[in-house]
Amino acid sequence: MARLRRITRTGALAASLLFCLIPHLFWRAAHARSPWPRRFLGLAARSVGARVAIEGHPFQGDSFIIANHVSWVDILALGGATGTAFVAHDGIAGWPIIGWLAAQNNTLFVARNRRGALSSQLEALRAALAGHQPVTLFPEGTTSDGTGLLPFKPSLLAVLLPPPRSVRIQPVHIDYGTATPEIAWHSGEPAGANVKRLLERKGRLDVTLRFLEPFDPAICPDRKALATMTQERIAASIASFPSQPRPCIAGPHES
Repeated sequence: MARLRRITRTGALAASLLFCLIPHLFWRAAHARSPWPRRFLGLAARSVGARVAIEGHPFQGDSFIIANHVSWVDILALGGATGTAFVAHDGIAGWPIIGWLAAQNNTLFVARNRRGALSSQLEALRAALAGHQPVTLFPEGTTSDGTGLLPFKPSLLAVLLPPPRSVRIQPVHIDYGTATPEIAWHSGEPAGANVKRLLERKGRLDVTLRFLEPFDPAICPDRKALATMTQERIAASIASFPSQPRPCIAGPHES
């Protein structure tokens, strides 16, 4: 049965891609902003068994979303719900198919470990914010076990000080409830093994996106304070739900 679930879900993913790809290419050929990447991400989330619930209110103006990071399903769920673009490690750009699909959703690829590249990355991020598409950053820099938060890396948050326009930061808590230990991608687990495990998982996967109160980044004196404030708000939300132990927070550090 596990193998059948994997085949069925893989087929549903392929069908979702085919359904969205052709109209998306027509929109791109017309130099119009395509709604199809968001639709694909939403369909892909359902294809892998996820059922997404939203708590709170996604900010309707220009927003910079900061979220905890547990699984690759985060991207499907959050992208389908908001239409956000993502900031991702530049290694993903070279992944077959995945890298191309990410680029279709205006993913900003950054080299997190190259200090000399920070200035150009900030300029690219400012340009992305100018496109009026929400942008999401996972400041932990990697996925965690979902029981708490890894230290937030504040370097890219410098783009918000001062804000390039009237941008609001919206912290988001991505919560898989009691399924968190089953689906979390961490401890060096190979990507293929994690994908296989999730596609073979029995039953549906309930995902709650908790949109916390947005705030003006200008209230923070620097990027470290901004990272700390956002981390504390997401950590407080994680601690409020009994399906996960209370997290232990380490302070942010420079990346």
